[in-house]
Amino acid sequence: MMDFIRKASPFGQLAILLGLMSVCYLGYSVVMLMVFPAISGGYTVMHAQDPAVMAIPSVASAFRIMQFFYTFWLFLVPGFLFAWAMGRPGQFLGLKRNIPFLQLILALLILLCSLQLVAASAEWNKAIPLPQRFHDMEKMQEKLTKYLVQMDDSWSLVRNLFLMALMPAIAEEVFFRGCMQPLIQKLLRNAWLGVIVTAILFSAFHFQFLTFLPRVVLGFAIGAVFLVTGNLWLAIAAHFLNNGMQVVLFYLYQNKLISKDPSADETVPLYLAIFSAVITGLLIWRLQQRAKQAGYNWKTALAGPKN
Repeated sequence: MMDFIRKASPFGQLAILLGLMSVCYLGYSVVMLMVFPAISGGYTVMHAQDPAVMAIPSVASAFRIMQFFYTFWLFLVPGFLFAWAMGRPGQFLGLKRNIPFLQLILALLILLCSLQLVAASAEWNKAIPLPQRFHDMEKMQEKLTKYLVQMDDSWSLVRNLFLMALMPAIAEEVFFRGCMQPLIQKLLRNAWLGVIVTAILFSAFHFQFLTFLPRVVLGFAIGAVFLVTGNLWLAIAAHFLNNGMQVVLFYLYQNKLISKDPSADETVPLYLAIFSAVITGLLIWRLQQRAKQAGYNWKTALAGPKN
């Protein structure tokens, strides 16, 4: 079976990866429909769609547990199973590499400098006419997030950093950048187009279309980090920084340590968005140079077998 997967075409391997994801999602859905009432105090998932029910502590706690297993089963498990089937999973995923300090700093700077472009793309996204059901889905997600990020003490901050920042960063990077991106690059025979398409799929799989474009921009920035370094730890670090900053800002705002609401809309001038894009591009180029000096050439690595 593993030999069959290794010898399959890039399209076949991508289909197998998505098939593993579908099977894991089906198993997760069945289990959580049975388990959710037991951990929420008797409320079903359908009952929990009511904002008044969402606010109940036991229901919010159940959603946190549900979110952890959703991320674990939907992304991490199929990603590692696929990497294991391809042989030498650590090497396949780009996890058997050290973390050069300067490359880490550049990866984090790439993420930080892209944020103005991300914010601008969020404004552009709002100008796109979308069906009302997408707006309803987004409002429901915003209400759920509001209860999930309630943090009254340092323990709740640590808990949310793990559940909403670290776990998604590891699981999603394993699946999207470690597994999916190289397959799409081979399928399209174009590395940078593969980064873009993977970023689009990364955003689409979140099913939040009112924030589709900013997630594509983030996905591209993180995908570029992985492409030019072949180091998934750097992509995970950048992803964690983005998620972790949001969690920390919500904590500071809720505890009245800052006055600006992190969820408030932000207007970004076009010139600042362009400047953000240019600086991000230059930093990606510089990271590529550092990786090359350290012995990693992404063009050569991409041309060889990734197994």
